[in-house]
Amino acid sequence: MGRPPAMTEEQVRDARGLLTDPENTITSIAKLLGVFRTTLYKYVPELAAGRDFLVAEGRSTLPVPRS
Repeated sequence: MGRPPAMTEEQVRDARGLLTDPENTITSIAKLLGVFRTTLYKYVPELAAGRDFLVAEGRSTLPVPRS
């Protein structure tokens, strides 16, 4: 058992899609999804490489990390 995931697979996909638009901030996406910014960084680990990485590599369809 244990604690349920903070984000669903759908939320992670939505976050990745929203992150490809440079006008969306990480803070605004987190608020929209009802999670903390740190949660986004946990579930979308490629954010650590920078947002440009997501856009340049077309990374909006990466698999969801398992916790």
